[in-house]
Amino acid sequence: MSLETELHEEEALGKAYDARLMKRLLKYLAPYWWLVGPAVLILAAASALEIVGPWLTKIALDEAIPDGNGRLLSFLAMGFLGAMVVSFFLQYTQRILTAWLGQRIMYDLRKEIFAKLQRLDLSFYDRNPVGRLITRITSDVETLNELFASGIVTVFGDVFTLTFIVAAMLGMDWKLALVAFSVLPFVAWTAFLFRARVRSAYRDIRVRLARINSFLHERFTGIRVVQLFNREEKDAREHHRVNLDYLEAHLRSITYYALFFPVIELFTAIALALIIWNGGSSILEGTVTVGVVTAFLQYAGRFFRPIQDLSEKYNLLQGAMASSERIFKLLDEDIEILDPKAPIPLPASTRGEIEFRDVWFAYAQTEDGEPDWVLKGVSFRVDPAEKIAVVGHTGAGKTTLVNLLMRFYEPQRGSILLDGVPIRDVSLKDLRDRIGLVLQDVFLFSRDVGYNIRLGSEEIGDTQIQSAARRVGADRIVGLLPRGYDQPLGERGASLSVGERQLLSFARALAFDPSILILDEATSSVDSEIEAQIEEATSELMKGRTSLVIAHRLSTVQGVDRILVFHHGELREMGSHQELLDRGGLYARLHELQFAPAV
Repeated sequence: MSLETELHEEEALGKAYDARLMKRLLKYLAPYWWLVGPAVLILAAASALEIVGPWLTKIALDEAIPDGNGRLLSFLAMGFLGAMVVSFFLQYTQRILTAWLGQRIMYDLRKEIFAKLQRLDLSFYDRNPVGRLITRITSDVETLNELFASGIVTVFGDVFTLTFIVAAMLGMDWKLALVAFSVLPFVAWTAFLFRARVRSAYRDIRVRLARINSFLHERFTGIRVVQLFNREEKDAREHHRVNLDYLEAHLRSITYYALFFPVIELFTAIALALIIWNGGSSILEGTVTVGVVTAFLQYAGRFFRPIQDLSEKYNLLQGAMASSERIFKLLDEDIEILDPKAPIPLPASTRGEIEFRDVWFAYAQTEDGEPDWVLKGVSFRVDPAEKIAVVGHTGAGKTTLVNLLMRFYEPQRGSILLDGVPIRDVSLKDLRDRIGLVLQDVFLFSRDVGYNIRLGSEEIGDTQIQSAARRVGADRIVGLLPRGYDQPLGERGASLSVGERQLLSFARALAFDPSILILDEATSSVDSEIEAQIEEATSELMKGRTSLVIAHRLSTVQGVDRILVFHHGELREMGSHQELLDRGGLYARLHELQFAPAV
């Protein structure tokens, strides 16, 4: 199995019908039981009206016309018209009800999925591409909407229609009814073959659609790389290949549909021909009336239409089963990092004491099944209001410290304490409310500047936003925007430079007035002028706050109280800038590499 196939294996369909999944799906109908009952009753009434027209036609041909009873004929015509008008309004009401039902269930599902995605751990997002998750909350939910709006409830209408027509035909003339039903074994065999072929085609369509979505997402996200390395023609050929595969799968599905419906029409025509032949012979013999044969011809034409609808609903059902399986798999995903059952409340004013006690952590396992340790037995303590810098080579475990402190991940061994309280015993909201985090890779929402600083918090007013921006020097950038703090920034803040985005993220952290400030490579991507602005602002802001600075450039950490030096996941050295230089160890070598004069 190729890697590409493995990536999209989950798109393949399971069983066409899964009672366990269906039972779980039907629970979403429970809040709207008061709507399902009337919808089914309306379907039953509309189906009953299907037999009225042919029955009135029989009476007209066998009684009203031969007897010359114009009054009865007019009454029958008015009854026929009335039945059609009532049927129209019933079908209209039924479609409105089922569409509303489908939309409500889709709304509930999307709310539940989004709430789940908001709570899932970062490790889940490490394993699952964003495109796949977007598919769950959009197209998969839309498929279930079609099931509820056009499948589960409306299937009763097809069943009722078939039942009423069969009863009417058997009631009129059971022998002629058996003649009309003689083609049903061939119809059932055709439907069986059609379902098997279409199921395979539908599976191929879903897999190929997933491949196209993945291909497009990667190319558009990495469009700079594509253009930089002149990959346009090669990627165009690759897109042609995956697009052609998708086209072929669709054409195969269309071919099956193009064969199935004409074949059903052929069997309908055969049934009509048998009714005409057998019924005509019976008319000549005087055992059957013209009205009965005419009614049978109308019933036969209406009888095979629900069979076609049921075959289409089967395809809808199997698509819904596949979508529901993927959705429920997401909803059943375990959340590893949860609030404790009895969280210990932190005081309103956090002192900001941080302690790591023998912390071991691994994101993954080695091929031998052993943890691939990123942190190994890390222990250190940060006093309240102390400024600490963490340095080391790439992959030494610096950012992992932040991930663990924020409880984005849990350590496999050891514990982390805030003001002497294990953070496992503190609610996530309480913990994260105390920490302000500025990352190297800044994420800005496609909203205005003010929203990106306050992030929708009602507790942060315009005055606080402007004050935070002014303290980090971001107010000068905002002042150049046409609409100031109301200026939309576009996707990921595309209208701003890297340094400008970094300043806004810094203002965001300050607006929330955290007790602990964490800067994770916050100045590594900015130019010297903006870096100087940030350094000037933070030197004053760090006073009175516990500050943790993750840095690659040693020039940014020389003024801190202590420096922690990490190497291959271990805390190897600790001390002030001058102490570490005098020691001549790892920090001194790092300093020498960064500040050695060019030859």
